[in-house]
Amino acid sequence: MRNWSRRSALVCGTISLLAAWSAGAQGDLPEPAPAAPPKTPAIALLDASDAPQWQAWVGGLGWKVLAPPEAAGGIDARLQALDAAVRSAIRDAGVDPGRVYLAGRGAATASVFYAVSRLPDPWAAALALGGSPEAAATTGRIFAANFTNVPVLWIGPGSGEPELAVKLKKAGVNLEWRAAAGIANAAIFEWLAGHRRDEFPASIDCETNSLAFARCYWIRITKVDPGERNDVLPTTRVPPGSGASLDLGNFGFKPDDAGPGLLVSFLGEKYDGPLKLGDRIVELDGKPIENPREYAETMNRYVENRPVTVMVERGTGRIRLETGIVVPRRDPAVTARVQARFDAATRQIEIVSRVVTEMRVTVPPHWVPGGLNWNGLSIEAIDKPGCILLSIEKELLHSSACSAN
Repeated sequence: MRNWSRRSALVCGTISLLAAWSAGAQGDLPEPAPAAPPKTPAIALLDASDAPQWQAWVGGLGWKVLAPPEAAGGIDARLQALDAAVRSAIRDAGVDPGRVYLAGRGAATASVFYAVSRLPDPWAAALALGGSPEAAATTGRIFAANFTNVPVLWIGPGSGEPELAVKLKKAGVNLEWRAAAGIANAAIFEWLAGHRRDEFPASIDCETNSLAFARCYWIRITKVDPGERNDVLPTTRVPPGSGASLDLGNFGFKPDDAGPGLLVSFLGEKYDGPLKLGDRIVELDGKPIENPREYAETMNRYVENRPVTVMVERGTGRIRLETGIVVPRRDPAVTARVQARFDAATRQIEIVSRVVTEMRVTVPPHWVPGGLNWNGLSIEAIDKPGCILLSIEKELLHSSACSAN
């Protein structure tokens, strides 16, 4: 009891001394800096018209929705505008760079897959609700390597995994498919929140057919030469299917419609074909079309042009149309691929590439000091962080600091 009292007296005395010192020195103390507000996750959308629905879903979570106005010039221009909006929001709007999630639903599902393949590094993960990635797959620009660090969750109709999901996973796409029935919004956003983007992942792998989309985390490809082949790195392009379509003009349908058949929901400007909005294509060469998913799978099996008949429901009647299946011609395209990793044990950056002759490599502080090897050619020592411009010319490796551009 006496020991406790003595300790108490010492503590009280100490507190009194601190209080007295604080009272006397208060005017000399600097004002404490305000705590930085926490960074917030964000949903990034290519379809700006769908932003209100996503805001309703994530508003209670405190997440932001990034959806820049639609840019002229097609899907690539829209993707570049979204990338710029994400960078701006990270810089100026308190968005967490490690928790930006790409998302889309319905017809925008294909855009989600396309965007991850075209530009993988801004996203922690991606979410596709309904729809189908078929339109993306037929572009020939879906590269499985680009999904290595970006898992995709596709919530699809029906109870069985669709043929296209099986095909994508077999090709190496980092994809998880779940049936929509019974899944709650909370489970979906919990899945997203379980993934974080690493600014400098220790292992990266990217493939591209365009220098406009040649950014791969801490490497950016800046020059290529198709003659610089490297059979060690094959292409990871997902076989695009035939891309066959009905020769009925520019029409569209909802890929996640329950069926039967295809509900015509879009007609191109100045459309002069035989279809009308609200038509339903229900048979192909006398065989019923169950739903859009089955139709897409069937069309991709055609490898040459041929005549066919289709049955169209219009109102209470049916119309038989003589038309054809058109298979587009595909020209082989050369792609560039870079695969790299940082080995923490040896402090070495190992890079293997195909058709790449120049690249910018950004080295973070925690990888220094270290070394670098590119296709068997080495830099002996890297002694400071920053951007290194690498080039290969006549089997010699050249390095220099990157310019400001």
